[in-house]
Parts: sequence; structure tokens; C-alpha cells
Amino acid sequence: MALADELEDIAASVALFADKGEELVGVLAAEPASGERLYVCAFAREEERSWLVVDAEGAPVEDRARIREAVSIAAVCELAEETAAGGELEELRAQLLMLRLTENPEGIEQAEEAALELESTLSAPPRVASPAYLDRVGTATMKLERALGDGGASPFAAAMQVGMAAVEELAAEVERKYKLELR
Repeated sequence: MALADELEDIAASVALFADKGEELVGVLAAEPASGERLYVCAFAREEERSWLVVDAEGAPVEDRARIREAVSIAAVCELAEETAAGGELEELRAQLLMLRLTENPEGIEQAEEAALELESTLSAPPRVASPAYLDRVGTATMKLERALGDGGASPFAAAMQVGMAAVEELAAEVERKYKLELR
């Protein structure tokens, strides 16, 4: 079954958990370190959000550690996608092309290839957030940074480190506003 179909099935199965006036606003697929497929579901009513994580059969997860794993890998993958190539990959590719056409500096082809590889690594939604996906994005980003001559500290790694506070904040919010009692 295609991931889009899985997400639709999960959305239908969790709809009964919506409180009055609340709607399901998102479902993300995650395969945390355990390798188990879980779905992080966000509900909203005006400015308020609530959360539910379900397994592949649509059964609610109540184990705090499993929930935290799923939410964390989903958030870290989103962060990696947003910060790869400074978050402006399309613009970077256009600048590299212009640079090749106007000045054609040594190594420009490698930089263009690395940017194209990163672009192909970044999966269009929907996608499954997993440690393997995160590794692929990180590797492709590091290759691009090296091709661009960033010999110092990795801007991607620095952005990821800064963003980890937001990931932790989201995981804490999910725990606080979870639809069920957590174990």
C-alpha cells in the first residue's frame, strides 16, 4: 500500500478521537529507532492542539517512550529538511548554475552535483521519518557543504543543534496535550 493511502486510512481511524469542534490537521509517519511504524496525529481547535500516536493498525499508543521516539524522529527529520542547504536549496542551485555560466570556477560541477543529490535525497511529502532518512539527508548535506568549500564547522550541524530545543519542546507538548493517559 502506498504511504498516501496508509495516511488516509490512519486519518479515518483516528477521526473518532477528535473532541467536539476539533479536527485532525496532520498525520506523519515515523519509524523510530525501534523500526516500528507509528503515526503522529495532530488535532486542532482554534489555537489549541492535542496529539495522538497510533501504531500501524490504528491502535493508540500509551507508552511515553514510544511516543517520544516517534515525535522526536518526525520533528528531527522536518528540521533537517528545513535546514539542509540553509533551507534554500532551489535558490542555491540557481546561484550555482549562474556561477557556472558566468565564471565557471573550479569545482562548480561537484557543487552542482552535490546540490542535485541533496535535492533528490529530500523526499517530497508524504515520507516516513526514520533514522535512515535522517542519515541520508545529513550525508548529502555534508557532501554539499564540502563541495562548497565549507572546511570549518558545518552550518547544517549547527542549525540542527540549535533546533533540538524546539524538538524537545514539541515532544514535551505532545506529552502534556496527549489525548490519553500515558504510561
